[in-house]
Amino acid sequence: MIEAEQHRKSLEVEKETQHEARTSVSLRRLTETDKQILRSLLGSKGRISSVELARKLEIPLTTIQRRRKRLESEFLEVAYSLKLEKLGWRRADLLVSTHKGVTYNVGKELLTHNSITRVCRSIGEHTIDLHAEIVFKNNTELLNVIEWIKAFDGVKDVVWTEPVELVGKNIAGALQILDQLRT
Repeated sequence: MIEAEQHRKSLEVEKETQHEARTSVSLRRLTETDKQILRSLLGSKGRISSVELARKLEIPLTTIQRRRKRLESEFLEVAYSLKLEKLGWRRADLLVSTHKGVTYNVGKELLTHNSITRVCRSIGEHTIDLHAEIVFKNNTELLNVIEWIKAFDGVKDVVWTEPVELVGKNIAGALQILDQLRT
């Protein structure tokens, strides 16, 4: 058990080192023009054509296209998602508490269920080890999945929370990060 925990910790340190190396290389390649493009893309929620972007920033279209492709692949998360409520579905977060050092394995097992769309390990609140996003039609489906998870060896508890209304989104934090980066 101790060897497995040491191996897991060494893998985490290796991943962090690789992440830091990738991050520092990427940041060195972020120019003031890149930041302008990123600000415009964030402000438009990605709904701006490269032609419009080139006009707005007064940058050649080919430059915008080349840089946009790199910036979108390296620095932006761009994804479509279904409006589940329009289709009669709901979304919730499951907050899973584990013990016995099985957090990662429980997370992988959760992903085998079709209604679980993503799983993240977490730090912060000492009783929550995993956040899992679930989509479901009704409370019975949700209850069945929660009971399935509670039956896992090493799971202490599962609680859930369901967003009911989006109050809004704020890109100010992302823009502040861009402003703090050195070119």
